[in-house]
Amino acid sequence: MQVCYASEAAPDATANQDHAIHAGPLVAVFDGASVPPGMDTGCIHGTSWYVTRLAENLATVTTPDLSLPEILAEAIRAVREDHGEQCDLDHPGTPTAAVGIIRDQGEHLDYLILCDIALVVDRDDNSSQFLTDERFGAAVADLRDYARAHQTTFGSDDHAALLRHITSMRLQRINRPGGYWVAGAQPGAAHHAITGKLPLSGVDRVRRAALLTDGAADAVTRYQLHTWPTLLDTLTTHGPAELIRQVRAAELSDDTGDGQARYKRHDDATAVLCQFHPQEQP
Repeated sequence: MQVCYASEAAPDATANQDHAIHAGPLVAVFDGASVPPGMDTGCIHGTSWYVTRLAENLATVTTPDLSLPEILAEAIRAVREDHGEQCDLDHPGTPTAAVGIIRDQGEHLDYLILCDIALVVDRDDNSSQFLTDERFGAAVADLRDYARAHQTTFGSDDHAALLRHITSMRLQRINRPGGYWVAGAQPGAAHHAITGKLPLSGVDRVRRAALLTDGAADAVTRYQLHTWPTLLDTLTTHGPAELIRQVRAAELSDDTGDGQARYKRHDDATAVLCQFHPQEQP
């Protein structure tokens, strides 16, 4: 498995709340959930800290006998201990992150998707496939409609109030039936992830796989800069950093959000490309 990736904070951010790791046969991306300034989270550390600790702990739990949900659950449990007693981990605003994982098992590729990470693959038969956790989009569809109907100027007091309102509503839907599931303080959330296997041999074997946070997937889903096949081609030919550069240019071309209504002007972005060759072993 040949792996390359890029992760970049939003231009107006103080820290990157995305992360990516490559640990042996395992590759993962993480997208921390933003919380507007001034909102209480019950945690003294913050989202960037949480995402970094989750990634570091996941990288150390790569036992092949464990399933991907078990590995993620162990990583969440470890971060829970890292918080210490000074954090209220039952607070609805405790830091959370979307997670996407793939693992090369030789004959097949294991995958796990929790929340709005995108997994895009293509195969030797030239077909492509897009996978994500659709429960997130369904759970927040009304909030997105509300945001579009009440679009305000980025950086204004009205916009800050809008973000606080939407975030408070979203937090009520985390890690519960009828809402959506995300990595946070409860290890059991990992067992609600979308999981599956994809072939790495045969006529329909996967030859390329991309893991994308929503800031990178916006190249297709928001700005229509690419189709999924051309996105894979861009990652292969020009690299993940070029894809992120293209998204940044699209964000800047719609600096006010009038063309594409959205919560924020820029988003952190992470893109990982994995290429598989028939002769490789895990």
